[in-house]
Amino acid sequence: MTVHAPPPETATATTATPVVGTHLPPEPTSVESDLARAHAIAGLVLLLGAAAFGIMVATKFTAPQFLGDRAALTWGRLRFAHTQGILYAWLMNGFFAFAYYAVPTLSGRPVLSRALGWWLFWIWNVGVVLLGWVMVLSGTSQSVEWGEFPIVVDVITLGAFLGFVAQFLAPYLRRPRAGLYVASWYYALALTFTPVAFVIGQFVPEYFAPGAIGAILSGLWIHDAVGLLVTPMSLAIAYYVIPAVTGRPIFSHFMSLTGFWGLVFFYPLNGIHHYVFSPIPMHTQQIAIMASIFMGLTVIVLVANLLLSLRGCARLTMSNVALRFVWVGTVFYLLVSLQGSFQAAMPVQEQIHFTDFVIGHSHLAMAGFATFIIIGGILHAWPRIAGRPFHARYAHWAFWVATIALVTMVGDLTIVGMQQAGMWISGASWIDSVVASRSAWMIRTVSGTFLAVAFVLLLVALLRRPGAEDTEEAPAGAVTSEPVAARGAVVSA
Repeated sequence: MTVHAPPPETATATTATPVVGTHLPPEPTSVESDLARAHAIAGLVLLLGAAAFGIMVATKFTAPQFLGDRAALTWGRLRFAHTQGILYAWLMNGFFAFAYYAVPTLSGRPVLSRALGWWLFWIWNVGVVLLGWVMVLSGTSQSVEWGEFPIVVDVITLGAFLGFVAQFLAPYLRRPRAGLYVASWYYALALTFTPVAFVIGQFVPEYFAPGAIGAILSGLWIHDAVGLLVTPMSLAIAYYVIPAVTGRPIFSHFMSLTGFWGLVFFYPLNGIHHYVFSPIPMHTQQIAIMASIFMGLTVIVLVANLLLSLRGCARLTMSNVALRFVWVGTVFYLLVSLQGSFQAAMPVQEQIHFTDFVIGHSHLAMAGFATFIIIGGILHAWPRIAGRPFHARYAHWAFWVATIALVTMVGDLTIVGMQQAGMWISGASWIDSVVASRSAWMIRTVSGTFLAVAFVLLLVALLRRPGAEDTEEAPAGAVTSEPVAARGAVVSA
């Protein structure tokens, strides 16, 4: 694969020697700017809706009569709208937005069809997100975790998934650049595995294998939606943005391979750890627990590779808000993965299952790891897909408000979760734990509201035209723009 050398100040005679795997993303080529921009804006607008549902759900913990007793505004229906909205309305739109920027660049070929892209945009946002919200709020849903949208929406979703598979895999099948950059591995993994996992997790438990067997298959989707869709799509962004901004190769090709194949082999087995101490055969539960531990070790290697790629770039990380979002999202990935491995163990599950500790864990994954990296990717791509820079002041404010709000929320839920576990083990009644949790639940509502404020600031940062004083100014020697071809090239396998 033909790639580009480090920045001029580090390019010595030795850098002309080929170094296997330590390469930068290729020079940007033709990208689908309008589709990328449309998915980014749609994702952020719909994210505000998903966040609003979450704030309503959180408020009902401390004010059960909030919004009255109308069926559409009850806790259960609002929760479905919140969780499904985060996955389909926000995360997937964000992933598609960056893919329209990155895939043509990584492959050297355009996506399959612009017309297909616009059809998929409207099918996804109207036929999946909006229709799904209307149906779950009206009382039509599935009893499948991470699959509450009803069957008709599932059929539309599967069709749209297959459309996106064709859209983004086609460039790699059209005589792409020699070799595949690391981000492309993760795109290929997510796009090929997700439709299969979706069918297994959404249709089989509900209609063909109820009971314990259905729970096993549902558990696979619960974690594969996170581990083999959200995770690889997020890591593709991180592997693209970090070297593109710093102008430095990924630290280790071997660590890249270890992280990728560890994800492939261990993550599909993790989902059953949601059903520890259930009627599912004990050897199946133990396999899931061991896979969770090995996945934690894999993540340590993967995150170390990304963070070591940032060595010596502290000043750039603080000045470039897109890189800072990706960096913090990567740290969140390490924390949430180690937390997941820890809480999969039976002695820990025995205490924290059904507590708010688990809710804090899920928010750290979705609102922390995935959301921060997507935001970083959108900010990195925005000057190219929008034809102008974003408003840096609002973007920096969005970062700090989001970080403080999320850390507060996750810390609050973790602490109250351990408090709930201690009370239940000591024999306290469930209602006593509810009373004791009230103040923590109020903090969750407030921090969630500020997290939504951060999303508003981010939307303003993208839509408001900045003045000269509102654009980022990188420190001397930093890579401030793409392409980087002018700095020379090395060849990497």
